Amino acid sequence: MPSSQDGHPSSFLPKPCRVLVLLNPRGGTGRALHLFRNRVQPMLEEAGVSFTLRLTERRNHARELVQDENLSSWDALVVMSGDGLMHEVVNGLMERPDWETAIQKPLCSLPAGSGNALAASVNHYAGNEQVTNEDLLTNCTQLLCRRGLSPMNLLSLHTASGRRLFSVLSLGWGFVADVDVESEKYRCLGKIRFTLGTFLRLAALRTYHGTLAYLPVGAPSSEMSAGPPPGQDQPGPVDSLLVPLGQPVPQNWTVVPHHEFVLVLVLLHSHLGSEMYAAPMARGAAGVMHLFYLRAGVPRATLLRLFLAMEKGKHLDLDCPNLVYVPVVAFRLEPQDPRGVLTVDGEQLASEAVQGQVHPGGFQLVSGCSELKPGLEPKPLPCSEDSASSEGP
Repeated sequence: MPSSQDGHPSSFLPKPCRVLVLLNPRGGTGRALHLFRNRVQPMLEEAGVSFTLRLTERRNHARELVQDENLSSWDALVVMSGDGLMHEVVNGLMERPDWETAIQKPLCSLPAGSGNALAASVNHYAGNEQVTNEDLLTNCTQLLCRRGLSPMNLLSLHTASGRRLFSVLSLGWGFVADVDVESEKYRCLGKIRFTLGTFLRLAALRTYHGTLAYLPVGAPSSEMSAGPPPGQDQPGPVDSLLVPLGQPVPQNWTVVPHHEFVLVLVLLHSHLGSEMYAAPMARGAAGVMHLFYLRAGVPRATLLRLFLAMEKGKHLDLDCPNLVYVPVVAFRLEPQDPRGVLTVDGEQLASEAVQGQVHPGGFQLVSGCSELKPGLEPKPLPCSEDSASSEGP
């Protein structure tokens, strides 16, 4: 996919264009269908974007729909819900026999869930102010009407149980994942559910035991261990940077010497929620993921300040010695604690060993930004004595 360095999208949807809208009527506060009819539909009609609307009826319904859909009928697939529905759609496309073609069908994220992190990131890349709710929906709909497309990173994941799946946003473990899962019961509150979940988990703060390793951006090449890369017998690109989970990581990887964590977060984009500007250094650069981990020993008050500062992307300015950030291209996380869960794009997984590799330009997304070069990404932050430059294998 060609990239543009003048701030414009790399390519465009045709004009006129026809899109399939997959909408979860129960997402977020349950107002998605109302918002589509009253806000989105008039904008699409005015812009000459024709659409067919399909409502999802259950979990994984969107996944099933795109597995069987004749994609040639549509110029793009529009996903109106939270980040979980986009996760379903992408994994459904990757499970098709023609996955290489299917995953290049342009996608669009219209926020109507609780977190809306992908939509918030796209809004940020387009140069818009950070907004929420209907304002964010309006901004993202405007991007669809302008038809701009940009290539986005895709994270390929492998678990110890043999599962392969793909992420468009994030993988979380520990505090951040527990808040996501435990606040599910407060979904009717919208994005406020995460604030409530954060305070509840802070009141019962715990640590998580595990092993973390990663391949930092710019690491020298290394001779791989014996054994084929995982996933060769499953649909999807070959993960050439990974070795099977039963083997040690390659020599050019960094192994974190600490084993007690409050959280581990791998983020592909700038936002973890519409008001969680978690990776202010992110600009959608090709082939870069943002790894954050918080070592045990951080006081509750400091953790609260970190999360409050995250709304404006100022949490790294607090210089917390327990918080480490590294730009990476691959990682491995091996939980050794029955407590806690893993979340991928906000969806819960069993707590087990997992590893992943980022694939640049893995799919196309309606956006207002161009693809940036990996070299524009920042260096690891020197906020800790165990930053990537000093951690030993």
